[in-house]
Amino acid sequence: MNAMQLEAVTIGVVPEPRPGSIGIIGLPTWMWVEGAAENTWGPITRTASAGGFTVRATAKVKKVVWDMGDGTQVVCFSKGTPYADSYGRQSSPDCGHTYTRQGSYAVTATSYWSVTWAGVGESGVIPLDLSRTTSITMGESQVINR
Repeated sequence: MNAMQLEAVTIGVVPEPRPGSIGIIGLPTWMWVEGAAENTWGPITRTASAGGFTVRATAKVKKVVWDMGDGTQVVCFSKGTPYADSYGRQSSPDCGHTYTRQGSYAVTATSYWSVTWAGVGESGVIPLDLSRTTSITMGESQVINR
């Protein structure tokens, strides 16, 4: 498993987690795995040998649980769909959330890995979870009538 150098997924989210980027409450927030690689999403396979014995292991992410920072968790079984401006106000087809209060939120994506291994007449599954956190800001849009 050490040779796999497994990491938590890189968070893709709209609104973007950068200064000056503010999402609007009531509009969809999209989440996705940014730049998925074999060591951040899988599958990845490595073989290790020592003393005449060989073990082969394959790891892949089974799901990502997004803690949205407002008491909500969203479970996604895919990488999600990256947001594009052409989507407008529509909800994510596979991994999204809608905030109802303004504020700053710590968004944590926990990737749940399953590492299956076999060798020396044995086999098994090792669960592993890895997390990454970012912060987003949600604001309220106000309409002024004259």
